Amino acid sequence: MNDRAPAPGGLALIQDLVNTLDIEARTDELDTEAGRERFGLAPADVDAARELRESLRAVCLAHAGHAPHQEVRPLGELLAGAPLLVRVDGSDGAASLAPADPEPLVSRVAAAVAEAVVAGTWSRLKGCEAETCRWAYYDRSPGGRGRWCDMGVCGARAKMRAYRARRGRPAGQPSADPPGRP
Repeated sequence: MNDRAPAPGGLALIQDLVNTLDIEARTDELDTEAGRERFGLAPADVDAARELRESLRAVCLAHAGHAPHQEVRPLGELLAGAPLLVRVDGSDGAASLAPADPEPLVSRVAAAVAEAVVAGTWSRLKGCEAETCRWAYYDRSPGGRGRWCDMGVCGARAKMRAYRARRGRPAGQPSADPPGRP
């Protein structure tokens, strides 16, 4: 449902994980072998991955100024079990954070969050305002005020609902205006 470019750096992993659930279609890629393989998950890891995904979704919604979509375990609690190491490049002294154990998904997510915080991009990963969507998207708008994952779908639907509300017609009721008039 998202026509935007993927999020930069490690945020792409988080965006991909959040977007494994299609609320409107009622499908979850983590239910499939291919979906689990994308994240290196065994079937036994799926419940923890879903809990992580929904905590990430709640944070993305908060970045966009929205309340959580459901009660979730705080992301900080989930990431606390994923220690990071400081790596320093001996040739130029550049430092970076890396997961102590890169295998678990939570460790890779923790490293991605840390990288994004340092880069100043963490708060640009947002959750779509549309209740039937809630996909994660990277807000590249100059003012950082994007509201929907896709203006052509979720944004257009919201604008049409607002238009109909202003015109005093329920959604789905045909217009009484003559053809060619708004």
